[in-house]
Amino acid sequence: MSDESTPWMRLLRELFGDDAELALEELRRMGMDPEALAASSGLSASPAMMEHVLGQIRSLVTQSAGEDVNWALAHDVARGVAAQGGDPSVSAAQANAHRAAVSRAELWLDAVTDFDPTRLEPRIWSRAEWVEATLPTWRTLAGPVAVSVSRALGGLLEGSSDLEDTPGGIDASGLIRSVSPTVCGMHMGQAAGEMATEAFGATDLGIPLLAEARVVMIPSAIAEFAQGLDIDEDEVRTFLALREAAHVRLFGAAPWLPGQLHTLIERYSRGITIDLDALEEAVRDAGLGDPARLQQALNRGIFASHHTEEQTATLESIETLLALIEGWVDDVTMRAGAPHLPDIGALREMMRRRRAAGGPAEDTFANLLDLELRPRRMRDASAMWAAVHARIGHEGRDGVWSHPDLLPSSEDLGNWEAWVAAYVARGEGDDVDRELERLLGSDDA
Repeated sequence: MSDESTPWMRLLRELFGDDAELALEELRRMGMDPEALAASSGLSASPAMMEHVLGQIRSLVTQSAGEDVNWALAHDVARGVAAQGGDPSVSAAQANAHRAAVSRAELWLDAVTDFDPTRLEPRIWSRAEWVEATLPTWRTLAGPVAVSVSRALGGLLEGSSDLEDTPGGIDASGLIRSVSPTVCGMHMGQAAGEMATEAFGATDLGIPLLAEARVVMIPSAIAEFAQGLDIDEDEVRTFLALREAAHVRLFGAAPWLPGQLHTLIERYSRGITIDLDALEEAVRDAGLGDPARLQQALNRGIFASHHTEEQTATLESIETLLALIEGWVDDVTMRAGAPHLPDIGALREMMRRRRAAGGPAEDTFANLLDLELRPRRMRDASAMWAAVHARIGHEGRDGVWSHPDLLPSSEDLGNWEAWVAAYVARGEGDDVDRELERLLGSDDA
């Protein structure tokens, strides 16, 4: 590490001059190995990205005030992680194949729902493009808890570090202040980058990650997913296009829905409390120089284990809403694709299990927010939507989304057969009332 050609050493030499070696000793005493952190996030493989990150760290160390989370670093780390293993630009042939799949999906969906398709052109993105487009939403949803973790970690480090005994007498306060924003920025970027390697589109979690209602497909992730299946890749592509397009139609037809989901998650995020004893123990055991154990230290083990009543209620609302969204998409996708896709039954079951068990995307969100975005009672919700369709058709089924008060509660979903009967009966009663009003109105005339 003393080699002057090492980027980290050049930075330390710039910041501390002849005390650079002592600064490095202080970093190691704190357990922070810059090279290991860079390697774990994929930065060391890209000299240009490494230099950019060094510039961010230079800014943090030389300035007395900074952000609680280094979001610029989060962006760069996410790009680096997403690029691991290769992230080639989407070819014209790939883009055409995926746009054709979206076109088929939209045509088939027209037959099973009156919800209109988005007017925006579909986007066929590389993983890096997915990161660029979705990171603002990640920052909004996960930002509050990331700030809480950063402040707790910063207070812990400043409280436990003996600045008076710093080797060589150099002032390490700048280094200490830079650690928590840097570590939390890397943690956020690592999570977003990992999700980018698995995402098929912008609605995998049942949450819209874009500010606009637009269909997105990621060819590299879809191709990797299809490789493990004994199903034609074009059929897999079209099935995933159906799911993505169905989500987008729902979010566009119920404009209150994305906002309500985001509000619930932000409320949950702000209510998370940090277990300081667990954080101190985790950091002490892991040390800041072991990236793998540091990721574990900043994951769910540091969150308070007991939720308040408000947190519990918010979590239940999120889970129920996600189940209703997933159930509707499942029912609509099955109806739209069944006449055309021979293996849709197997694909449907595979996706159900993936969502119920929690894939990489769900695990990533759980690590960031101690929040399992798993649509519990998903099968119940799908059965409920199918029953509503059987009773009053797709127009009546989709009408439930016209207002949030019409949706079943968590308790209703637990007894969905009774809810369907009551909802249909209420609708029939409304029809009778309207007919009476019409007749009475004509008599008065």
